[in-house]
Amino acid sequence: MKQKYDAVVIGAGNGGLTAAARLAQAGMKTLLVEKHNLPGGFATSFRRGRFEFEASLHELNDFGTAENAGDLRQLFDELGVTHKIEWLSIPDAYRVICKAEGLDATMPFGVEAFIRKMESYVPGSTKSMRKFFALAEEIRLAQAYSNSVNGKTDPKYMVEHYGNFVRCGSYSVNEVFRVIGIPKKAKDILSAYWCYLGADFDNMSFLHYASMVNRYILRGVVMPKSRSHEMSLAFVDRILELGGDVLMNTEAVKILTGTDGICGVVLDDGTEIETRHVVANCSPHVVYGKLMDNVPERAVRATNARKLSGRGFCMFLGLDADADTLGIENHNYFLYDTTDTVAQYDRMRTIKENDVQATVCLNRAYPDCSPKGTTMMYFTTLYMSDDWGTVAPQDYFKVKDFVANRMIDRFERDTGARLRGHIEEISVATPMTYARYCGHPEGTIYGYESQYWDGLMPRLQMMEEDYRNGVRGLRFASGYAMRLSGYSSAYHAGDIAGRQTVGDIKREG
Repeated sequence: MKQKYDAVVIGAGNGGLTAAARLAQAGMKTLLVEKHNLPGGFATSFRRGRFEFEASLHELNDFGTAENAGDLRQLFDELGVTHKIEWLSIPDAYRVICKAEGLDATMPFGVEAFIRKMESYVPGSTKSMRKFFALAEEIRLAQAYSNSVNGKTDPKYMVEHYGNFVRCGSYSVNEVFRVIGIPKKAKDILSAYWCYLGADFDNMSFLHYASMVNRYILRGVVMPKSRSHEMSLAFVDRILELGGDVLMNTEAVKILTGTDGICGVVLDDGTEIETRHVVANCSPHVVYGKLMDNVPERAVRATNARKLSGRGFCMFLGLDADADTLGIENHNYFLYDTTDTVAQYDRMRTIKENDVQATVCLNRAYPDCSPKGTTMMYFTTLYMSDDWGTVAPQDYFKVKDFVANRMIDRFERDTGARLRGHIEEISVATPMTYARYCGHPEGTIYGYESQYWDGLMPRLQMMEEDYRNGVRGLRFASGYAMRLSGYSSAYHAGDIAGRQTVGDIKREG
């Protein structure tokens, strides 16, 4: 193993894999280290009995086709990864159900199809929907421009070409929805994806939400046939092809600093790697609290000022009957108590009150994903506080069972499906599971919450200032970084961090 590298990437999650690929592609001597024996972080799969469950990916947005490529596919193409993966298309966008408010709507992909379907549910909504998607597309293009210049945007150019993007910059989702004039029921249907970002609409930036919805609806979404682990393996393969080194079962235990910043990384076997550049695909809380000494006070203050986002809970079911027999009609469900995101967010703070779920049946997109005559399902919710931290050890399994049973009951009640009596395999991951598996504080799976002062655009605009206020040679590439959480965002964040680090190395000579 080489003892000196241009850059060391810590963590083989989505962002770390992308950063390492970008660095290696640029000709940099690159080392990627991962403490687990498998790459991918959350982008992986696991087996229980005769089922191979997807650990976390529901859908990969912003991908598109070769003829109509989205930003993410273009990134995968640039890195030489796309052709290594077998892709499948997801049939419909989502079904959102809120029994208490009489809402049950199934929405398609494609902007025009989405608008027509919305009009069938909410007559007179077409004009406002066209306004929304036109604004969302301008936001997407503005973000693409920002990415292309590594966040060093020209203010005059932004105002001239993306004026509505600039005008919306400081407003919440609810504020812009009111100005656009979206009817309440249309707003309720359009709000289904909010839990994917984990902040309520009084506090979530409209730019962030509109960008995400557009990236889902515009070109549809895809899924690797062999689960997200197929993508992770493809990236490792590509990094090796490009001359990079990858070490699994290898933990970085210390990031060394000198008078002018990063100077090395120590591995768990005592090996010391000389490098002036580190891309950390992990939480700044972990880096500054565990891996580094002599952290600048300004970096500690900035990190502690941020709010941890949703803590994850997932249940995986392997069922001994097919989806038709069970009465499962759709691929992607959102089941809410209320369409008021502020009230719903508040109820998701505690185990007792949280009865929300986003549920996926992969067989509806890929019938052969499980053995013939069987079905796989994934149930996910978030906790907006550390309520699981109050659970006594002796009560842990009892509470897990309580939440799992409530999820099954809720799905059966809201959809009419029948799951009980057909459960062959069940596995449950709580915030404790995620804290142990990835080392995330409190088991958060969404990084830092997207708030006004710390949302998507402030982070993109503050990238260079954050770097200057941190440690020279250290950049971040995870869901805690400038693009926030989500698969597509993590890949883009890794790409940005990788390109920025390439620029740092070239400037240093």
